[in-house]
Amino acid sequence: MAEETVKGWDTSTMAAMAASDIPDGSYVNLGIGIPELVASYVPEGRELVYHTENGLLGMGPSPAAGEEDHELINAGKKYVTAIPGASYFHHADSFAMIRGGHIDYCILGAFQVSHNGDIANWSTGEKDAIPAVGGAMDLVAGVKNIYVIMQHCTKTGEPKIVENCTYPLTGKNVVKRIYTNYAIIDVTEKGLYVNKLAPGVTFDFLQKNTGAGLHLK
Repeated sequence: MAEETVKGWDTSTMAAMAASDIPDGSYVNLGIGIPELVASYVPEGRELVYHTENGLLGMGPSPAAGEEDHELINAGKKYVTAIPGASYFHHADSFAMIRGGHIDYCILGAFQVSHNGDIANWSTGEKDAIPAVGGAMDLVAGVKNIYVIMQHCTKTGEPKIVENCTYPLTGKNVVKRIYTNYAIIDVTEKGLYVNKLAPGVTFDFLQKNTGAGLHLK
């Protein structure tokens, strides 16, 4: 169970690191929750074009308080901005971009990620769980690179990185990198490799709070 004294990175730092790992000129879809924060970070000297499946290409960060446009929201129904040159389009055209392989990266949240890159991010299987998978299944099937950004453990201290997912799957063998408050972990054919540890996090602590075997690069 996770120790409360070790917090690791905050969500803003996690989002900024994810943005910094996306190549210049990429088209990027952001999931609901922590992934939405990534839109606030574009590394200096790079252009990242953020996409939301409800029909906007060129999504900017959240607006300042009092400057919200009530007709400009993302797929999570939160207010966003649009960068110069942004375009709006039909919902069906947005999914054609996704299914046609035209989106380079997708950053998603997750309930669980397995050792081989399976992702479960739409339902816990409980009676009051979200009733449908939404666009996530299309995203993991159509986007070239799937990154997950999430807390390393649940609120009760259970690992969210596991040997095998116990929740309903969104996709199999799709996740390439995981960002948590404790570490950045690459999903490879040879297993889970720790790319970077958060301040105050040791490899032993990380392994103790992970439900699958880890390797150091």
